[in-house]
Amino acid sequence: MNLERVNQIAKAVLYEGYMLYPYRPSSVKNRQRWNFGVVYPRAYSEAQGGEEPCSMRIECLASGNVETIVEVKLRFLQLQTRSTLASSESRAGSLPDGWQEAVERDVSLPEFALGKLLQETVRHPFVFSCQTLVSAEADGVVERQQEAIEGAVNVSAEKIGNGLFKLSVHVQNVTPMETPSADRNSALMQSMVSTHMILGVKDGEFVSLLEPPPELQELATGCKNVGAWPVLVGEQDQRDTLLASPIILYDYPQIAPESPGDLFDGTEIDEILSLRIMTLTEEEKREIRQFDDRARQILERTDAMPVEQFMKLHGAMRSLRPLKEDAP
Repeated sequence: MNLERVNQIAKAVLYEGYMLYPYRPSSVKNRQRWNFGVVYPRAYSEAQGGEEPCSMRIECLASGNVETIVEVKLRFLQLQTRSTLASSESRAGSLPDGWQEAVERDVSLPEFALGKLLQETVRHPFVFSCQTLVSAEADGVVERQQEAIEGAVNVSAEKIGNGLFKLSVHVQNVTPMETPSADRNSALMQSMVSTHMILGVKDGEFVSLLEPPPELQELATGCKNVGAWPVLVGEQDQRDTLLASPIILYDYPQIAPESPGDLFDGTEIDEILSLRIMTLTEEEKREIRQFDDRARQILERTDAMPVEQFMKLHGAMRSLRPLKEDAP
């Protein structure tokens, strides 16, 4: 699995909706966050009548043999609360109560041969412990708190044809909760957020679930995917890597080369967002700089964008080809 090829797309999925324009903590749209790929603790899910998911499951088709190697990587954001214990005089201010930041988490499973996965379901548990961090920063003394998260990734395989297999990956949040909270923000502190998976095979190929060969159409339709959808990623026509995303994508998704960097909102056009950022007032920009490092980087990058690069955002033409002589 060549993670370098898919990291750009996976990163965009990881931070989709992290903070939306106008990128200020005081903005109403940034107080109800983390809407994509949330896997809650089982106890919270049950307390909500199962309406909030505590697991994510994907199924996909792969060709190969019993010696084909399968790679699985789980990625998500773990939230932490940020509190200012003492503000500096020059940068006094406060975030909304319970302001949440994000830390990237990776869970890489050992490589497995398809033959092993045919014999048994492999279960890979993981734990990220609670911790409290205190640091002196430009706006004062800041405390960050994380709660523990416990989960498991279950991987299995089923032979469904000559040289054809169905792979199943099931992610569970098994974090214990003594008293399941009815408050979503509290439950989010023990949830996996923006959860997605990257799968790879060696000496084998994945089958597109969006455009399977006609003879595999029925088998592809029978794959059950809950909470994420797997698509082929990498170079066109390469079939050794899948990205299972909570946001439905097409095969071989790409980030436009003109894009200057992460904007956390794939539903908007980079040019429009950049223009809006440029029109923010100095007071709004000061709030962004003070309270969120990732949003501050967006602001600084946009303010420093050369005119030539900004003009490239206006549009691009791709996939041009000469017309045939007999074409009308």
